[in-house]
Amino acid sequence: MMVENFNYISFGDDSWLAGGVSHLEMSRGRMFEHTPTDVEPRLVALDNPAISFLEKLPAFLCTEIDSGPHRPTMLIKFGHIRNVRVEKKAVRTEFDTEVDFGQVAFSSVEAARDVFGLASLQLYRTHWAVRPGDYRAILAKLVELAPNRREDVQRILHGPPGAVAEPPARRKNEIGQAASVEHFLKILFDIKKAPGTDSFYRGHHDASFELTPSLLRRWPDGSWKHLPEEDRLCKEVLIAHHDEFQGDQYCFDRLVRMQHYGLPTRLLDISGNPLVALFFACHREEKLKGTDGEVIIFRTKRDKVKYFDSDTVSCLANLSNLSHAQKSQINLALDLDAFNGQEVARRLLHHIKSEKSYFEGCMKPDDLGSVLCVKAKRTNSRIKSQSGAFLLFGHEALLPERGNEGIEMSRVRIMDKAKILTQLDAININATTVYPSIEQTTVHLRDQHLAPPAG
Repeated sequence: MMVENFNYISFGDDSWLAGGVSHLEMSRGRMFEHTPTDVEPRLVALDNPAISFLEKLPAFLCTEIDSGPHRPTMLIKFGHIRNVRVEKKAVRTEFDTEVDFGQVAFSSVEAARDVFGLASLQLYRTHWAVRPGDYRAILAKLVELAPNRREDVQRILHGPPGAVAEPPARRKNEIGQAASVEHFLKILFDIKKAPGTDSFYRGHHDASFELTPSLLRRWPDGSWKHLPEEDRLCKEVLIAHHDEFQGDQYCFDRLVRMQHYGLPTRLLDISGNPLVALFFACHREEKLKGTDGEVIIFRTKRDKVKYFDSDTVSCLANLSNLSHAQKSQINLALDLDAFNGQEVARRLLHHIKSEKSYFEGCMKPDDLGSVLCVKAKRTNSRIKSQSGAFLLFGHEALLPERGNEGIEMSRVRIMDKAKILTQLDAININATTVYPSIEQTTVHLRDQHLAPPAG
């Protein structure tokens, strides 16, 4: 059965709700926050099919909730969007109002949340979500709180129902399928590599997995798992294991160590060795052996690759020292001077200067919202053995399916994992060499030298 959806568009500034036709502008980084994870990947490219889908959906345009001294209130309009235009940093659209509910008072924040079927955090966040739900049921609830709009709502409820729109199909930039090491390498050799570029790789043992750092992953309903607690996670692990981080000079070094020990961070592991990525695409629990994996290929200009001591890397890494409320105040749409004049920019600068006293107080908004390819210090055996590097995700950063201005991206689907693992083992790519710890070595040796049952 096809699920009904609606646009939920929220702003902290109530001037966006003025007039009968509102010209709206939403940051690209706030698009599809709190959108269910089975829908968001199908829309994030904001291509023509995605835009067509959005324009077919009914839309609720709201202000962030004002808790107020008495009862929580929101300005609410119902209508449709049209003429969606996608720019580098923002999405612009026009909103046609069909019902202007004005300021609606709720008995509690929970009551407001329940009307729309939202997570509490959404009510305090400027963002654009696509949410599942019946807009007619929401209108019926709202009109009970704003009875002066009953005639307008009844006209909509008694009119012909609109067609239910289906989100567009997910389109991956898949350049081939491989069922052997030889075929995989042939696909890589056939790629025309531009001069002055470097290639990196990442393996997923399930092709349905999203290319998302652990910190930025979400629950199925689209709500964050860990992001609102980023600064607390980092501080707590530093308190508990301070000695482990004594030798780390930069915030990025600490994030790499935290990532190594399994803490959710804004880093995504990649490798300079395609066979290591191929191993990861095949090597996982038995229940996924029959599931196709994939290897993602990243190509970037060599002069765009950053190193652990880069000033730009320090800017992005130190976002982890800001609270979620502070990060919510960052406005990357501002020009250079206005951006660096923000209080939150000065707070970020304070953290950067704690590791680089010479750093000038001039951060580029475009850099803070980017995804960087970073080569780290090889401080542990796993990074050494895996030819490890990282993608470092900035503030509300996006990595579209075909990459961005600095990183090109493509995928190879991996099949017949058992065969490929046997081939990789023959050339010494196995758990012992990829995970060079005594625990992994003993497990690999145990499985390799297991005697067959008697008889």
